[in-house]
Amino acid sequence: MIARQLITDEIMPLKTSDSGKQALSWMDEYKVAHLPIVNNETFLGLISEQDIYSFNNVEEPLGNHELSLKQPSVNEHQHLYDVMKQIQENGLSLIPVLDDHENYLGSITIHKLIQFLASTYSVHNPGGVIVLEVSETDYNLTEIANIIESNGAKVLSTFLSSHKDSTRLEVVIKVNKIDLGSILQTFDRYGYLVKSTFGDNEDMDDLKDRFDSLMNYLNI
Repeated sequence: MIARQLITDEIMPLKTSDSGKQALSWMDEYKVAHLPIVNNETFLGLISEQDIYSFNNVEEPLGNHELSLKQPSVNEHQHLYDVMKQIQENGLSLIPVLDDHENYLGSITIHKLIQFLASTYSVHNPGGVIVLEVSETDYNLTEIANIIESNGAKVLSTFLSSHKDSTRLEVVIKVNKIDLGSILQTFDRYGYLVKSTFGDNEDMDDLKDRFDSLMNYLNI
């Protein structure tokens, strides 16, 4: 998935002639804390709520004020991981997408990213979740998948997380089977450390409810 495919249609960019008051109104409407400023197709930078609240007069044009953010953006061909990295490093609620000529194409919002990640990681698909802890040297995704498939299940999604100053990895796997008993027994025979599991209907309904609550919050 590349940046161009994640652009949302609902975000309209500001112009330098727009006022801080107008920007705040649009931020409230779009449920974001940042908006791009674009003149014609030229991306000039991002303005934040904090920038606007620091203005002496919110009725003044945005072009009268210096921006605190130094034009964070991604190219249309950059990968999803680059998009997430820029958003995380800059603490953004959206990221502008530019073409190869530095022209503004649109923006990607956190809301859009969460929707995509929920789909990618099969949040709404029924199944169980297994969390393993393994050393970096012992991590073998092929073996993990084989164990799951040997018990009549399929891997729906998986991702890794690591901890600072540690050689241990946390492997989170979602499978298309709620009853995890036979899979867990096989992991135990192979010497895997199972940190936690989520396998019954109540657990999965709770995970889905939490995701739905997050999406409703972002739409407030």
